[in-house]
Amino acid sequence: MTEFDLILASTSPFRKTILEKIQLPFTQANPNCDETPLEDETPEKLVMRLATNKAKSCQINGHALIIGSDQVCVINGRIIGKPHTTEKAIEQLTAASGQCITFYTGLAIHNTKTNTSDVALDIFKVHFRKLSQGQIKDYVQREQPLNCAGSFKSEGLGIALFDRLEGKDPNSLIGLPLITLIDMLKKQGISVLGA
Repeated sequence: MTEFDLILASTSPFRKTILEKIQLPFTQANPNCDETPLEDETPEKLVMRLATNKAKSCQINGHALIIGSDQVCVINGRIIGKPHTTEKAIEQLTAASGQCITFYTGLAIHNTKTNTSDVALDIFKVHFRKLSQGQIKDYVQREQPLNCAGSFKSEGLGIALFDRLEGKDPNSLIGLPLITLIDMLKKQGISVLGA
């Protein structure tokens, strides 16, 4: 099929599941890079830099195309990370209630043969319903979205939190925009649907 191995620079089970949709063989590698934002770095520049750094940080033998991805959630101009606790998840969803939050996803493919990287940005907006504290607590208790930026799982019950979604690819909400990735792979000579 190709002279390159396809590597996903992520140990995320969510990204793995998304990449499996395009039915190309791949392996996962654990990226090793500092994810600290630079001073005055915009969310767009941050995710594009980190996606590239993640792809480049994987130590791979042979020719490979390494896919790196990074995502941040922004509400009212502030970057929101993973909540990690129930209290923080409730706080994040309370802030999101009735608001539009924006997800910025950086996507990079690093070609180890040419030592070049292709990088893209995907922007996705989520318009939240006006939610009561009872609805928020019920959602957090039922789905436990403690390792998800923005405190929800759009692929699960999280869809009930939304009024509408705005963007090119719903996969980008889970951290890997496949429509853009398919275009990037084509530039590298890999066609998902064959010739």
